[in-house]
Amino acid sequence: MGRNILFITTDQQRYDALGCNGGAIARTPVVDDLAAHGVRYERAYNQNTVCMPARSTMLTGQYVRTHGVVANGVALPDDAPSVAAYLHDVAGYRTALLGKAHFEPGFDLALQWPENFMAKRGLTGPYRGFEHAELAMHVPAVGKSPLQHYGRWLVDTHGIDATKGFSPLLAAEPGGDTNAPETRINPIPRDWYHTDWVADRTLAYLDSLPDDADWFVWMSFPDPHHPWDPPASELHRCNWRDLDLPPGHPGSPDAIERVLAQKPAHWRALWDGTWVNVEGGSASYRPQKVSDDSLREINAMTHIMNELIDEACGRVLARVAQRGWSDDTDVVFTTDHGELQGDYGLIFKGPFHVDSLMRLPMVWRPAPSARVAPAVVTEPVGQLDLAPTFCEIAGVPVPDWMQGAALPTAPGSGRERVLCEWDSQFPGYGMHLRSIYRDGWLCTVYERSTVGEPNGLEDFFASTGLFGGGIGPVSSIEYDGTEGELYDVASDPHQFANRWEDPGCASLRRDLVADLYDSLPKDRTVLKVDRPA
Repeated sequence: MGRNILFITTDQQRYDALGCNGGAIARTPVVDDLAAHGVRYERAYNQNTVCMPARSTMLTGQYVRTHGVVANGVALPDDAPSVAAYLHDVAGYRTALLGKAHFEPGFDLALQWPENFMAKRGLTGPYRGFEHAELAMHVPAVGKSPLQHYGRWLVDTHGIDATKGFSPLLAAEPGGDTNAPETRINPIPRDWYHTDWVADRTLAYLDSLPDDADWFVWMSFPDPHHPWDPPASELHRCNWRDLDLPPGHPGSPDAIERVLAQKPAHWRALWDGTWVNVEGGSASYRPQKVSDDSLREINAMTHIMNELIDEACGRVLARVAQRGWSDDTDVVFTTDHGELQGDYGLIFKGPFHVDSLMRLPMVWRPAPSARVAPAVVTEPVGQLDLAPTFCEIAGVPVPDWMQGAALPTAPGSGRERVLCEWDSQFPGYGMHLRSIYRDGWLCTVYERSTVGEPNGLEDFFASTGLFGGGIGPVSSIEYDGTEGELYDVASDPHQFANRWEDPGCASLRRDLVADLYDSLPKDRTVLKVDRPA
């Protein structure tokens, strides 16, 4: 028997969500204990700041420009490489994915892609190298149509009324105590909620395995991604009225405007309401309509969701121990991207290359039998390093198609940089960002906008009439390729002071930009955008 791998991911979880990373509100003792007995990465970054590209990188071990899922709404090709398939075929691992996948568009009421038709057809795999897959999204249904395995289970077991407590996804519908967008007091019982469902299905899968199996299980929680609507029975955990505004909030509207005025134009325009963040949030979201109390309530709901995830992880780890697997099981915990969550007075995600969205919680507790000493690693690492790490754990060679390297288990690896990219999914937006973190500096280049250039999504708009057809919504901001952002993250942890135009940083900026483009893969796959999300 080799080493088992429990890969745990959340969705849209900030670095500071965990106690081990300085979080002071949500109680996360289970993951904190993994960090105390394993390796905690202080500078883990994603390779894209929204779900589908980031998740495709975790599955393939490739840069976004290589696997081609450059934005939400781009389906990962059926023949894309998969670390799950590699571990299954080469190392003989049993493989399963329980929870959120999102390698294919979720806006798929025609059920074109397997993620969306599997549950309706009664299928649980195989899927992208996973022998077994039971999937969940953030909401269980659209109207009376169940979504994926979780939605079908909830409706079949408890009836359609059980879905009605969830806030609609991407509608910015006001709710909760403060009329916060995508927030609701959800009457659903805790054990019907998708966090516990994901843990339950993981437990059921593990229970189906023989004691001597080698397994790779990806347990993927949809939370704490919006909508913010955890079970009402759990709201006692964190009262929004007791919260301060988050540390990344400048403190007042005037202070927000001063900070955003230093950044490229879409930042301030989003705050002003003259630019709409259709690619990372609801098209109807307007920041100035979201009160400070609403930000507090969103944060409280998020802390509650994080606590429920931690407790669900504890239940699964307890079963691993009961089965006698603990000594030979590696546990890796991370997320796909962060959340603004009140930083700069903003919420959601999108083309905002700052630590709020790019810096990830990442913990690897190697199997105790491997005898790896606990450590904190400050050198930069990325999501594309996860797949090679799984290969190292399984004792198989890292295939040539993976572009990362196994995560270091101690300081002193010599790693210097990590990269992140953004390309718009909406042809009418056409934004392209390239970022490098190196030597404590975060540098982002804004390439020339391609507003109006077709990318495939216009075909969907034309066929459905969504957004009036044509190319869809058009950005009020267009960049000429000279703009950018440059931050000293040590002295400016919230990235308030943009040093891009600082003459004293000109040489550093040139060096970082050159390093960025020297380090990006030269070949680039461009795939059609199929759906809005």
